[in-house]
Amino acid sequence: MGTRRAPPPADLNPRTKHYEFLGPPGALFITLGVPATTYALYYGCSEHSGGCPPQLETLYPSFLAAVQDKDWWLGLWDTKAALAYLAWYAFCVVAWFVLPGDWVEGVYIRDGSTKKYKINAFTTFLLTMGALTGVIYRFGPESFTFIYERWIGFVTASIAMSVFQGVLCYLFSFRKGALLALGGNSGNPIYDFFVGRELNPSIGWFDVKSFNELRPGLILWVLVDISMACEQYVRRGSVTDSMWLVLAFQAWYVADGLYNEPAILTTMDITTDGFGFMLAVGDLAWVPFVYSLQARYLVFNPIELGQEATVGIVLVNLLGYYIFRAANGEKNDFRNGRNPKNLEYMTTEGGSKLLTSGWWGRSRHPNYFGDLLMALAWSLPTGYDTPITYFYVIYFAVLLIHRQRRDDENCEKKYGKDWKKYCEIVPYRIIPYIY
Repeated sequence: MGTRRAPPPADLNPRTKHYEFLGPPGALFITLGVPATTYALYYGCSEHSGGCPPQLETLYPSFLAAVQDKDWWLGLWDTKAALAYLAWYAFCVVAWFVLPGDWVEGVYIRDGSTKKYKINAFTTFLLTMGALTGVIYRFGPESFTFIYERWIGFVTASIAMSVFQGVLCYLFSFRKGALLALGGNSGNPIYDFFVGRELNPSIGWFDVKSFNELRPGLILWVLVDISMACEQYVRRGSVTDSMWLVLAFQAWYVADGLYNEPAILTTMDITTDGFGFMLAVGDLAWVPFVYSLQARYLVFNPIELGQEATVGIVLVNLLGYYIFRAANGEKNDFRNGRNPKNLEYMTTEGGSKLLTSGWWGRSRHPNYFGDLLMALAWSLPTGYDTPITYFYVIYFAVLLIHRQRRDDENCEKKYGKDWKKYCEIVPYRIIPYIY
């Protein structure tokens, strides 16, 4: 799908008239629900709380006893974990400034300008992995088990950082000249804080949104997985094939995303959504501490899969990755004016071009289909003893369907009757011939 420069509208910051997420009540529910769910996935799937899940007859009494206990609430905070998290975030900021990287222009913003983004997330990842490898080689796996040991403290620190950034960005969005997100200027503070009021909050050339999208949380996700593998090694003297699979799949996914950093500059998160608590808590807390659930589960419930199961799961992941990368490659080439496969497309009345062949002729979001297959492959190594380790697949399916519907709605507004014509040519939303 192509983009072109348009003259800036007369009113750059119109009032938002259409709510998403069921409006302020929904925004408040998610604002409270995301942190609560992050904690619940730990207490509902942990050796310290009685298993995954704990015995049902003890679950509710244990919950009541905990929330009525002052020490339990105080135990959510861990100063050492908070300082470690703050040091990690500071390291990512310093790496952004210090490490070399190309400057790439994003898409045109509605005021007619473009932003430049420094591309060095993959370099930051390599530096981190190199330093961590040295630490583990020198001091042993036991030197990097502290994330598992101080899990709740790290979760609390990441949520605190998310709240801090959400509040700060909301307050600074009221400064003169700030360009607001079209969906985040409703005038309701609860809703705008959650969705994100300012489109691109920045400190000089430092863009807060794109930085959080790829660096602190995404790289931390891999660090968490490595910490889980270290904990398993310390306990057993070896790492199971299931843990290696989860670590390899998720580390590769992260590395691939960081290597292809410029690709995020055309996503809805960057081009359309403001930066508020929704993106902050998603990037900083949800990604590293929910997406790593499978690795954490395998620490206290180690599983040896065997050769046949391992090969089968690897094939599922490779298929998902192939679809994901091939589809995104076609889209990025086309958006940048290249069409090496001579893919067919239709041209809208406004001059935009929409792909109608290749992967994008099979469904309107084929990359989401690849994503879902990979998500399934990440959960399969945990076996079938509990549905909780498949939470990510279920959640991700709901997220992608919601994102697909948002995208389709925006495209219908943008392209009008041309979008209906396009949907007749490409009728399937995500999974070809199914949905």
